[in-house]
Amino acid sequence: MLIFIYDKTFEGLLTAVFDAYNRRMFPDKLIGEGEPEPLFTQEVHRVINDPEKSNRVWSGVQQKISKHACNMLLCVWLSELPGCDELILRYVRKVFDRSYSIEMNFADDDVLEVTKIARKVGKEKHYLMEFVRFQKASDDVFFAPVSPLYNALPLAISFFKDRFSYQKWIIYDIKRKYGYYYDLKTVEEIMLSDDTHLLTGKLNEDLMAQDEKLFQDLWKNYFGALTIRERINPKLQRQHMPRRFWKFLTEKQ
Repeated sequence: MLIFIYDKTFEGLLTAVFDAYNRRMFPDKLIGEGEPEPLFTQEVHRVINDPEKSNRVWSGVQQKISKHACNMLLCVWLSELPGCDELILRYVRKVFDRSYSIEMNFADDDVLEVTKIARKVGKEKHYLMEFVRFQKASDDVFFAPVSPLYNALPLAISFFKDRFSYQKWIIYDIKRKYGYYYDLKTVEEIMLSDDTHLLTGKLNEDLMAQDEKLFQDLWKNYFGALTIRERINPKLQRQHMPRRFWKFLTEKQ
């Protein structure tokens, strides 16, 4: 059994593809640094992340398949599902080894699986666009904690930059402990040294702007006034508004 060990980044995975073609030997399994090696391992190759190699592979992929198919591969990576890296490796290998485009060949198990996973991640992206709720902090930065099922936040950031270009904001993934900060000009990735106070989905009142609590109370009263008790349908509500987002919604707290 041939094992490739890499740094568990997308660029590292593309470098692994380059090394596999360069060595003319494809791994039976991909594992990250520090993970235990499977039994009966015969050979181990350590992949050194190389931007030049990864760029060459990605450029080659972009020439062989459509932009939509490339985006699907990125969605599969962001799904963080077990074996997603090996799925991408198999898909990319088929892309290079076929003289025709494989992206519509749904009889191929890997093509079908990439499409299914990409749809799930894309759906999570749209959930973020619908259900993110900003809270105004005392420093006039609007803050929104999230915890998506998949790592879909990078896919939605351009939407928030365009939609809320007039205000400073932070959207923070408390599950993966990173987020993005927009300063009215650029968006940068950030990590907070202490995010324990965000686990409830709500800023502490001492961190809120003076008028934020008032606006939250007004919104809850408005939401309650519009509710028709006799027509409440919890099952349908959960279908359109997954329960995992509820603690981040002002009207559901």
